[in-house]
Amino acid sequence: MNPPGPAPAADDPAGLPGPDWVRDAVFYQIFPERFDNADPRTNPTDVQPWGAPPTRDNFFGGDLPGIARRLPHLAGLGVNALYLTPIFSAATNHRYDATDYLTVDPGLGGDAAFADLVTTAHAADIRVVLDAVFHHCGDQHPFFRDVVARGADSAYVNWFSVASFPVQSHPVPNYLTCSGCHYLPKLNVHNPDVRDHLFTATRKWMSSGIDGWRLDVPYMLDNPWFWQQFRAVVKDHDPDLYICAEVWDAATDWTNGTTSDGAMNYRLRDAILSFVTEWRGGGQKFAADLASIDTEIRPEAKGLMMNLLGSHDTERLITHCGGDTQAVKLAFALLFTAEGAPMIYYGDEIGLPGFNDPDCRRCMPWDQTSWNTDILHWVTTLARVRRDNIALRRGTESTLTATENVIVRQRTHPDQTVLVAANRHASPTTVNVSAAGATGTDLLSGAAVDLASLDIPGQGVRLVQLTD
Repeated sequence: MNPPGPAPAADDPAGLPGPDWVRDAVFYQIFPERFDNADPRTNPTDVQPWGAPPTRDNFFGGDLPGIARRLPHLAGLGVNALYLTPIFSAATNHRYDATDYLTVDPGLGGDAAFADLVTTAHAADIRVVLDAVFHHCGDQHPFFRDVVARGADSAYVNWFSVASFPVQSHPVPNYLTCSGCHYLPKLNVHNPDVRDHLFTATRKWMSSGIDGWRLDVPYMLDNPWFWQQFRAVVKDHDPDLYICAEVWDAATDWTNGTTSDGAMNYRLRDAILSFVTEWRGGGQKFAADLASIDTEIRPEAKGLMMNLLGSHDTERLITHCGGDTQAVKLAFALLFTAEGAPMIYYGDEIGLPGFNDPDCRRCMPWDQTSWNTDILHWVTTLARVRRDNIALRRGTESTLTATENVIVRQRTHPDQTVLVAANRHASPTTVNVSAAGATGTDLLSGAAVDLASLDIPGQGVRLVQLTD
């Protein structure tokens, strides 16, 4: 049974599309191989010491029992939904090269460990979303190996797109791949046998109790009906399951109710980081970026977006911020107060550094003496404030004012109105937002606030509930 989420307010707008629980979710993305190694019995033979420098090829033995035993950390952080990068059998540490969609990788603990994780997570009111990597598989998949061995006589020759035989991977693959990677042969989803196989796997894991799917590179599939068919399979099983598309540009095609429910909001990431750290255009440009995103997503789908500041495909947040803890905290404040579900990339909450892949996939350090507790306490506070204030979970959003260094946003719900005033400059400042109301209450301190003279700390934020 899926875990219960916070109940929506009785006066919430009726008829909003998609799984309602997402609007109250705080997601946490985990790269399973690097989160925690709880069962050394499943370690690969060449496992590296935990915390050694990551490469694109090495293994550290992270597993699903490791995730299960760290759920108290996530619950304490305020997380109520997990997004796991691929867990199905594969040859690499990232597992985007599936060799069997119907089994959980033995190196992660196998099917039994996954069943235990789902049960344990649900008991803690934490949902589980898996990665659907259906554009391509791995070159070690037995069906692709059969094509390599048998050529045109293989029963699976039409599962892939091979230009000629024999199959060759070097110097240039003579078959379609994902982004030219020879070990990621593209699946031919025009073939009904391929679709049936993928949908069989989809149904199997939904029956195991998962709560949704994140779609890997869905825009690369050249079959415009595949994701509509996938959606039908998912929603026929349970309309409350979440479908989230990986999208780096405008999410218009992925929020119209025909494919996914929402998308990874990389556009919001770009806007927040541009304002906080890159000094391109100031608050006015930030407001314009937010307005542009609003034109790309229908209003009723905004609450279903998965908002993020980092992922396994980007440099780490603190690295992007040049090691500046205050910049990290300001970015997190803007993330947690935006419409949509915030997502934390594992380790960002304790200031784990790292440049782009593979460095952004470091092992999670469990020695707390290495943690940036200032960031950890701040993220925990933001999650609590968001949970306790319905306007920050379910309110609409708009910009009240924007200057070079300041932006003031408003979250509006029938039961509550909250102002989010952010200052990116190192020096404190004062703004007049009395047009929004006369007085308010600071959600962090409980102090009364005069909106005609609202003080905002340097590289800081004020969260103010209007009281009249």
